[in-house]
Amino acid sequence: MQTITPYLLYEDVEAALEFLSRAFGFEEVLRYTGSAGYISHAEMRHGDGTIMLGDPGPDYRNPRRLGEATVQVYVDVDDVDALYERATAAGAEVIDEPSDQEYGDRRFGARDPEGHSWWFAQRVREVAPEQWGAQPARSGR
Repeated sequence: MQTITPYLLYEDVEAALEFLSRAFGFEEVLRYTGSAGYISHAEMRHGDGTIMLGDPGPDYRNPRRLGEATVQVYVDVDDVDALYERATAAGAEVIDEPSDQEYGDRRFGARDPEGHSWWFAQRVREVAPEQWGAQPARSGR
């Protein structure tokens, strides 16, 4: 089995753990506090997916401080509208309201307090890639 796990960097991992749990429904799996006295590594789960969080130290600048997106995380969920309500109630910065997409997902976008972009989506209909302008990769590529 192969798995890809996003590892997101935060200036304040403890605050990120609290926000991601409250706003987006992630569940904390573990945390590691290093000798410097702050959480330098943590892991969270959302459904079958896992993310890792880390604090690389004082020289790191999050996307909010940089003034630009550095990554976007796309998360499949069972009820995107309920999660949108939860996220907005928790103060998430909405960057795109829930809407149906031509490729078959209903999704919304939000930023966490450190500026990471999150996209939450629910498949609402099956759409062939060719119907919305994409081309499936040919085998052997």
